[in-house]
Amino acid sequence: MVRVMATGVFDILHIGHLDYLRQAKELGDELVVVIARDSRVRRMKHEPVTPEALRRELVDALKPVDRALLGHEGDIYQTVEEVRPDVIALGWDQDFNLEEVEAEVRRRGIPAKVVRLTKMEGDLDGTTKIINKVISLWSIQRQVERVEKTPPEGD
Repeated sequence: MVRVMATGVFDILHIGHLDYLRQAKELGDELVVVIARDSRVRRMKHEPVTPEALRRELVDALKPVDRALLGHEGDIYQTVEEVRPDVIALGWDQDFNLEEVEAEVRRRGIPAKVVRLTKMEGDLDGTTKIINKVISLWSIQRQVERVEKTPPEGD
């Protein structure tokens, strides 16, 4: 039985996340997904849109996922020690150095292989793309509403 571990924020779940998890699942028999804690997301990225417990529940419900859990506060490798994966799947855009991760897990006595997965190309394959599109559409809608409310000239 090959256990694969994938990690991520999974805020505003989208097709890019699903592609990442499908790729990760193909690397083994069991896929355990570690969800970043809200405190880490705030520190590393942004204020989470979806709270950590709901992000974990959403990811846990996805077909490729066998188990989803929240990561630990502080030492991210503590979760690796508990899960003891055979493979760690890194997303194409995750800011982890593959060799450094592999060296750290080996130092902790876990002989996991670390793999960088490929990027999915698509229109709405990233959280930032989705947020930007929503803002753009909202802005256009607001402009249309202002035009519709403006009385015609000469009245």
